[in-house]
Amino acid sequence: MSEIDDRAAAISTSELSKAYGEVPALWPIDLEVPAGQRLSLIGHNGSGKTTLIRMLAGVLEPTGGTATIAGHPIGSPDARAAMSYLSDQPVFYDDLSVWQHLEYIARLHRTDDWEDHASSLLDSLGIAHRADDLPITFSRGLKQKASIAIAFVRPFDVMLIDEPFVGLDSAGRSALLDLIAWAHRDGASMVVATHELTSVSASDRLIALSDGQVVYDGAPVGADLDLLVTAAPPDEVGDSIDPHATTDTAPDTVPDGEVDDSDAE
Repeated sequence: MSEIDDRAAAISTSELSKAYGEVPALWPIDLEVPAGQRLSLIGHNGSGKTTLIRMLAGVLEPTGGTATIAGHPIGSPDARAAMSYLSDQPVFYDDLSVWQHLEYIARLHRTDDWEDHASSLLDSLGIAHRADDLPITFSRGLKQKASIAIAFVRPFDVMLIDEPFVGLDSAGRSALLDLIAWAHRDGASMVVATHELTSVSASDRLIALSDGQVVYDGAPVGADLDLLVTAAPPDEVGDSIDPHATTDTAPDTVPDGEVDDSDAE
């Protein structure tokens, strides 16, 4: 990981919000993520997960409030240097191969001895044989694997990850979970917005959003994830949510978790 001010939280927000006209996408939120914490964000589609991640990544302008990454204002060069962002929509240069993308990102962040790390990433994701190919020609699942390698090839103190399991086959999911666990053990703060509820239990902390508002912030162990992803916002339910209540069955994923098993090659 890169250098970080030990006194700074990995992420800190004050009244951070986003609205489109009169429609709030994320109500004002005060959030502090200590350095080294692994945080999962869950919620229904449109709950505000992606909005929050994109604002923290500096790619979406907030309507109000402030936020910092490793003590630096979001969107600033220092914040971008401390943070790696794995978007829910893979984006590539038209004329660069997978390996050239890895080299570009590694050198951009002044990474020494990046080649061995890059090779290891491609091997773990099962796409080493596609290193010289253009990722823009890939299927959705292979694009996701290439994006994962690119996100992990550079040093970072904080990683923001948005719906990373979409399109991945079982081997890709397992490889990604291993990479997240490795980075967390190495001291990075990991924030993962996901519908993949089976990954939540490994987190230190769980936040559930509903209609742009926080409905739960606490430990993932014992929480009823099925209840939390369908919970109404606080002004509708007050204190009525018991996230540790049990149900007969709780699904492993929330609907819309697209999987493309054709990429197991």
